[in-house]
Amino acid sequence: MKIVGVGCGPGMLTEAAIVAIQTGNLIVGSERALEIVQNYISKHAEVRIIEDYKALRILPSHAIVLSTGDPMISGLGYLGGEIIPGISSVQLGAAKTGISLTNLYLVTAHGRNHDQAIAECCEMTRSHRKTCIIGDPAFPIEKLAKRLISIDPNCRIVVCENLGYSDEKIYEGTAQDPPMIEGKMFILFVTGT
Repeated sequence: MKIVGVGCGPGMLTEAAIVAIQTGNLIVGSERALEIVQNYISKHAEVRIIEDYKALRILPSHAIVLSTGDPMISGLGYLGGEIIPGISSVQLGAAKTGISLTNLYLVTAHGRNHDQAIAECCEMTRSHRKTCIIGDPAFPIEKLAKRLISIDPNCRIVVCENLGYSDEKIYEGTAQDPPMIEGKMFILFVTGT
């Protein structure tokens, strides 16, 4: 099985990912992932929408499983097999905001424990490290900002929404005046002063 990162949005595929998709006979992915790669899928390939993520482990060895972003950043890389990385929202967000990936602490809060993500971000801020949080629509940025005020009230908080899409937006603020989240797909960076 190949796990292929399709990038965080349109135009974020690598050449290796395109070749794998073009030559695949069985392509499996979410509706969003399939939409991103639709122009590269052979008309002879069988295409399946993922309906049960647990069933991915029993796919045949020739399957190409599409993972949005990069499979190793909150993606399907845990399935094993050959992994072809994609351009992630973390990479694109860092490039667009000028935040270096060096010594960046990455936290996945998408569908996971938000309080734990907030605690990890606060610990990194105390240690003068940058943090990137992959969020979800329910992530409480106000709660994060409130906790950060006692550590570094002027720390920079940058929200990157819908990266790679035509409605991409980047908002910036501080713990004292945090940016608001409007979209469903976002990451946020926290850097100290």
